Amino acid sequence: MAKWDKLLTRICSLSKDLRFDELRKVLESYGYEMKAPKGGSSHYTFRKEGCQPITIPKHEPIKKVYVEMVKQIVESEAKNDEDVE
Repeated sequence: MAKWDKLLTRICSLSKDLRFDELRKVLESYGYEMKAPKGGSSHYTFRKEGCQPITIPKHEPIKKVYVEMVKQIVESEAKNDEDVE
């Protein structure tokens, strides 16, 4: 199994040891752009046209609620890929 597939599996199983950079990598691969926080905040916002923005704090470990948000995006993108084929 490739690294990418393992990462997606860990997200879908709501793994507790995910890092911010791993979630960023997945979101950016689906076309989301990361906006850096202003004023010393640790919350990064990811935006994609036509989609709700998602805000994730850069703390380790990432809380389950943020992993669940990314999981919904992964599942939505996978469904979109199936619909295209």
